[in-house]
Amino acid sequence: MISINNLSYFIGGRALYENASLHIKPKDKIGLVGLNGTGKSTLLKIISGDYQPSSGEIQKSKDCTIGFLNQDLLSYQSEDSILEVALEAFKETLALQAEIDGVLKQMETDYSEEIINKLAHLQDRFEANEGYTIKAKAEEVLEGIGFSTKDLSRPLKTFSGGWRMRVMLAKLLLEKPSLLMLDEPTNHLDLPSIQWVENYLKTYEGAVIVVSHDQDFLDNCIETTVEVSQHTLTAYAGNYSFYKSEKKERQEIQQNAYENQQQMIKQAERFIERFRAKASKSNQVQSRVKALERMDKVHEVIDDNLAVNFKFKFSQQSGRDVVVLEEVSKAYGDIQILKNTTARIERGDKIALIGANGKGKSTLLRIIDGTEPIQGERKEGFNVIKSFFAQHQLEALNVNNEILQEMLQAGSKKTEMELRNVLGCFLFTNDDVFKKIKVLSGGEKSRVALAKTLISEANFLLLDEPTNHLDMQSVNILIQALQQYEGTFITVSHDRHFIRGVANKIWYIENHQIKEYLGTYEEYVQWKSTQVEKQTVQTVPAAQKEKPAPKKKSASTFEQNEIKKIVRQLEKELEHVEAQIAEIEIQKASLEDVLADQSLYERPEEMEKVNKEYHAVVEKETILNTEWENLAEKIEQLQDQV
Repeated sequence: MISINNLSYFIGGRALYENASLHIKPKDKIGLVGLNGTGKSTLLKIISGDYQPSSGEIQKSKDCTIGFLNQDLLSYQSEDSILEVALEAFKETLALQAEIDGVLKQMETDYSEEIINKLAHLQDRFEANEGYTIKAKAEEVLEGIGFSTKDLSRPLKTFSGGWRMRVMLAKLLLEKPSLLMLDEPTNHLDLPSIQWVENYLKTYEGAVIVVSHDQDFLDNCIETTVEVSQHTLTAYAGNYSFYKSEKKERQEIQQNAYENQQQMIKQAERFIERFRAKASKSNQVQSRVKALERMDKVHEVIDDNLAVNFKFKFSQQSGRDVVVLEEVSKAYGDIQILKNTTARIERGDKIALIGANGKGKSTLLRIIDGTEPIQGERKEGFNVIKSFFAQHQLEALNVNNEILQEMLQAGSKKTEMELRNVLGCFLFTNDDVFKKIKVLSGGEKSRVALAKTLISEANFLLLDEPTNHLDMQSVNILIQALQQYEGTFITVSHDRHFIRGVANKIWYIENHQIKEYLGTYEEYVQWKSTQVEKQTVQTVPAAQKEKPAPKKKSASTFEQNEIKKIVRQLEKELEHVEAQIAEIEIQKASLEDVLADQSLYERPEEMEKVNKEYHAVVEKETILNTEWENLAEKIEQLQDQV
């Protein structure tokens, strides 16, 4: 389908690819992996035609179509609803619908046989294109990746960048191109949505290339792994776990070959040095010199999997109880987040708080931190020293500081050499530590903020989505760091590889209650699967099958009229909330534009003010959306009684 032959691509004088080749066949499921900066996203842009190779060729079959999800789509805006945007995937079918509508309009005055035949022909084509099911398909995909039914009618422009990216993903999945290219698709998805996309890609009829830092996602939806390393492309006939195992074996073979070759080279060089001046040995010396010149050198193996050693220092250990929540309730107006729930965090707990977006995970972190007002009681234990990491802390970094300077100002009392060692663990080596914060990428800023969190000498860490923007190597470094951490932590994350590596307890929010599973993530998944099976079996008991359900008692005419009055009142409240949502979304979009201005970060006080305004608006938006959901649910329940 696509053949890449002897591809070379240079940025300035630096080579990203040199004589690299890759063949993509129909239905291939490929994961593209490699360190940051090796050119994974660049390769996708070369395949899509956005970039032109320096040399080499890319051959595509005539019927090959390409769909490309990349971060550039974050800026896409539209007045149309997200359902209408997703339906743009069916351009031909929508054009047929428009043509059919035109013919039907024409038939109001023209009943000729020609017009009737034209309508029949168009309707046949429309049915062959499955035109009557495209709306249902679009709704299924949008809801699969996390949108609620009521969201489908909202304009695309009212959603944040991450949610707009989900719409673009839905549109691409519905287009079903011959080759679907996805660049970090899980960055904007919660765990249920990630699992839905995995299942969709498994049965996708075309070829897929995925760039992702989510190792579980790659394991579950790819069949071939292609590594970008040393300016070339190396294919492994399996998923990511197979790639890691196979690569380890290849590296052992390569390292042995390298060491054997180095020994041969040293022997040849000693011979040349020893007998260079002897005329009787001149032919043998020249033979060895030429042999060395012709030799294909085996490269020494460079291990990408860094083993790190963090030395955490606590000025004091916490007491046995770190934080205790007793009969805690949290609501925003009528929107209930938690209700009379109790939970306990003990010294040494490594807790992963999981679940879909919108369940209140970040709110619960703030409650545990003591920064969110609640009903009930929050007790903090003896000698607890907290450190909170969240994505907004990336904006709190002083953009004019150098990395080392930012670390020195964190107040950890560590020496410059100790801080350099910590930064080295987070891939900042040599002169990297003198880079200004303002020139760093999102992933690099995350690593700096995480390093600051870990050197704080806190004995209790609260980590909100710490793996966002991190590549695989950085995620593995963080896992190693937390495995060596002797304190207590709770983390919100959708990265299953990360959760599996660090958690000894699982928390989730269900029916406004904090639920706890005492075990690892793997054990939790197995237990949850068993619970679902039990619920499925119990859904339709035998007795229920034999006895027909009692008929629903109809409400009296008086009761129906009263219910209708309540519904009308609730609908007015719903319209009022919708107006507030529209207004708050305009404020949010305006603040996002301000935050996108790089010059803002040179004015720290103004930046902090705008950042606070933005987070207040986001929180208010969440409250209003939940209020809208509750009102819509009440209206639906009441209408069922009429």
